[in-house]
Amino acid sequence: MLVLGISGLDRSMSVKKEMLPGLDWREQRVVQGLDSAAALVSEDGVLAASAQERHDGNKGTGAFPVDAIEACLRTAGVSLDDVDVVAHGFRYEPSPAFERDAFARRWFDDVYRREVQLDVLRAHYPDQDWESKFTGVRHHLAHAASAYHLSGFPDATVLVADGMGETEATSVLHGDGPDLRFARTYPVSASLGILYSVVTQYLGFLPGMDEYKVMGLAPYGDAGRYADQAEELVRHTSGGRLVVPVLAHDKSPVERETHRGAIRRLEELFGPARHPQAPVESRHMDIAAALQRRLEESLLTVLRTAVEEGARSRNLCMAGGVALNCTANGLIARSGLFDRVFVQPASGDDGTALGAALAELRRRVPAPPAAMTMPYWGEEFGAADIDAALAGLGPDYRVRELSEDALLAEVSALIRAGKVVSWFQGRMEFGPRALGNRSILADPTAPGMRAHLNAVVKQREEFRPFAPAVLAEEAHTYFELEPERESMYRHMLFVTRVRPAYQERLPSITHVDGSARVQTVDRATAPRFWKLIRRVGDDSGIPMVVNTSFNLKGQPIVRTPEEAVATFARSTLDALAIGDRLVTRSADDTGAAGRD
Repeated sequence: MLVLGISGLDRSMSVKKEMLPGLDWREQRVVQGLDSAAALVSEDGVLAASAQERHDGNKGTGAFPVDAIEACLRTAGVSLDDVDVVAHGFRYEPSPAFERDAFARRWFDDVYRREVQLDVLRAHYPDQDWESKFTGVRHHLAHAASAYHLSGFPDATVLVADGMGETEATSVLHGDGPDLRFARTYPVSASLGILYSVVTQYLGFLPGMDEYKVMGLAPYGDAGRYADQAEELVRHTSGGRLVVPVLAHDKSPVERETHRGAIRRLEELFGPARHPQAPVESRHMDIAAALQRRLEESLLTVLRTAVEEGARSRNLCMAGGVALNCTANGLIARSGLFDRVFVQPASGDDGTALGAALAELRRRVPAPPAAMTMPYWGEEFGAADIDAALAGLGPDYRVRELSEDALLAEVSALIRAGKVVSWFQGRMEFGPRALGNRSILADPTAPGMRAHLNAVVKQREEFRPFAPAVLAEEAHTYFELEPERESMYRHMLFVTRVRPAYQERLPSITHVDGSARVQTVDRATAPRFWKLIRRVGDDSGIPMVVNTSFNLKGQPIVRTPEEAVATFARSTLDALAIGDRLVTRSADDTGAAGRD
């Protein structure tokens, strides 16, 4: 059976602009249905998955993922006629909540209804019988399925936390064999995801996009400075319930659409909101720290309550946008509540395309969860595609075709020489992390490398940390993780401590609090990337590289050879390793310009 999953709400942004013209870009993004994507699954596993933003260049887009769908079909070698079911990661039903005001009615009538989704599908694919082929999947069930069915666990407690699903903001489910059932839900009024997003907006960043900046900023701050005010962010009440008082200040329909009431309350608690172009002050760091602490405490409260209420499994799966908070994930993993923790790498709403497909597949063809390895589910390009992209480079560049051993040796030498290398190999990753196929690589031991990458290469805030990619079999030497749990870290979704003996030796990946967001790399699942890091280790003594995504400011991660070459050409990157080709700038190279 072939099931195609899709995410996103195509009309969400246009309806928001029509209802409230003149909003700034940050307020426009206070909508549901962004991060559209497509995923194709069968009884054999995940065949393909791709986010629409990688195709249209619009980060976080909610547009109907027609390009992503076509890429999935092309990758799998099938047509839409071969697909048995198309599953959408939302399932809205009529409710009195949609009658409370004109805005709520408009959202349901023009964005959420099943008939709207059918109209969008017919507009792009008019020849399909969508009445029989299309189904909706509850949003939190899609999130939960995306993690549980790829975990390999025979049973699990599943935590979903995000802004909101149809009516809930946090859900606990129990997985047993092929089955997933809801155990407890928390209402949108107690949304940890919305709270984090609102504070992100208050701090001058983009809601629904820049929450990871707040997470990275938090270790610089003092969470205790605003401990009293933080009670207004989240309160824990009897029975494991959560209350988010600040959200109650969004009283009018316009305030609910913009969170102006909540931000006004944050200004009363913490002072004026930061302008996006204003400097980041110590006050902002302290607010981020207080928010991060309350998030962590709240997630632990939800999980402890789940255990007290009968969650028997010692396995935990997590999904939803909040599950991309790697600092909280690390704390949960170390809490002792669970023996094994799995976070699906595309945990945001792009992952609900995958989850909707898996939920529907397992409803029709029951089977226990199978463990995924790496999410290399995107497109792959051959030598002809790479050569066509390189053909437009002029005499300022040197292009060489190398054997694998020679390529790895040269890239290792460049990294050891303090150069920054873009790395384009194999199938594209699915999810927000570059995991060794669409990456920018550098030396983790270089003292000034983090500042150089932030300021010159990535053109982003100086406080942002970078992740290490390290050989799985040696990760425990450098980081505080148990060897038997190294596979938990292969998707770069958990923060752990850098061992004290290596914190000064690894300045480019050690955050201000001595932590790092680790990616472990094993030979079986990422062979060429493993070989490169092995060569770096043989040459330098430490089998590790800085690994960040291959993109520049405001740009999604590159997808095609053309995008890789164009991004390299307009950047300050020192080299591009694309397939078996190594591209350097002639001014930086002792060899003659041109092709060898």
